[in-house]
Amino acid sequence: MGGLVNSVIDKVRGWSRRVAVTAVAAAAMPGLVGLAGETATAGAFSRPGLPVEYLDVPSPAMGKTIRVQFQSGGANSPNVWLLDGLRAQDDFNGWDINTQAFEWYLDSGLSISMPVGGQSSFYSDWYKPACGKAGCTTYKWETFLTQEAPAWLAANKQVKPTGSAAVGLSMAGSAALTLAAWHPAQFIYAGSMSGFLNPSEGWWPGLINISMGDAGGYKSNDMWGPSSDPAWQRNDPMVQIPRLVANNTRLWIYCG
Repeated sequence: MGGLVNSVIDKVRGWSRRVAVTAVAAAAMPGLVGLAGETATAGAFSRPGLPVEYLDVPSPAMGKTIRVQFQSGGANSPNVWLLDGLRAQDDFNGWDINTQAFEWYLDSGLSISMPVGGQSSFYSDWYKPACGKAGCTTYKWETFLTQEAPAWLAANKQVKPTGSAAVGLSMAGSAALTLAAWHPAQFIYAGSMSGFLNPSEGWWPGLINISMGDAGGYKSNDMWGPSSDPAWQRNDPMVQIPRLVANNTRLWIYCG
């Protein structure tokens, strides 16, 4: 990855969400993309012919397989996890729906992984079943992203399980920073675009609960308990700044 340090890809694409336009931009690691919140273009989605695979990765923690859109960067390549926003869909990851990320990373030497699903999950391990308008399911996304998926990708796709990146927008912006704080060997880079950077503070737990209710009918209490629960601070990037500093994590944060 060192050869890419001074060659950051600064391309621009973007999309708007139903509730608010998310302005996003990223340069979290060498070869990482930039985004700006506008309308999705017809040029999004990966073009035919790209070596994109659709993997069904087992998740014992969630009791099902998780679809991961994947493009290999070669044997022993580091992985870039592109994590979706609050309204993550169950068919495709938003990065593929709204950008040409697979095209941008082609021949970069980096593997690209886009997990599908996890609406309103904050890519976290929830205390309780995630119950929303579509029914109840188990959310153990941190376990999946830090244990199950890296082991499976290393064994089956020769992806390096360490020295990788997590990049996300909206709920995934804060998740990327939290993952890097608690799993520094795996995530040496983290990028947050319009993320929830201080979710435990003040009105934020209530606002997050409202947002989750709008995006699928979920409840934040099922995720991290009441606002007084330690899980809120554990998943708060502002609270975890000392940990990120101690980890020497490379960060890129955009708020807009």
